Amino acid sequence: ARTAERKRLRNRLVRRSVKTYVGKAKSSADAGEESAYQKTTLAMSSIDKAVSKGIIHRNKGARLKSRLVKKLNKK
Repeated sequence: ARTAERKRLRNRLVRRSVKTYVGKAKSSADAGEESAYQKTTLAMSSIDKAVSKGIIHRNKGARLKSRLVKKLNKK
C-alpha cells in the first residue's frame, strides 16, 4: 500500500506537469507568440516521457500531440 501511494503521488505530479506544459503551449499557439514552437516541443517531450513511463496511455499521448501540432500549424 505504501508503494502504491508513492507511485500514485508521482503519477499525479507527472500528469499535472503534462497538463501545465500542454496548456502553456496551447495558449501560446492561440496568441501567435514566437515562443509557441519551443513550448510545443517541451509539451511533446513531457507527453512522450509520461507515455514511456506508462503514466498516460499511448493513444492519449498521440492524441494530445496531434492536437498541439494542429493548433501550432493553424496560425
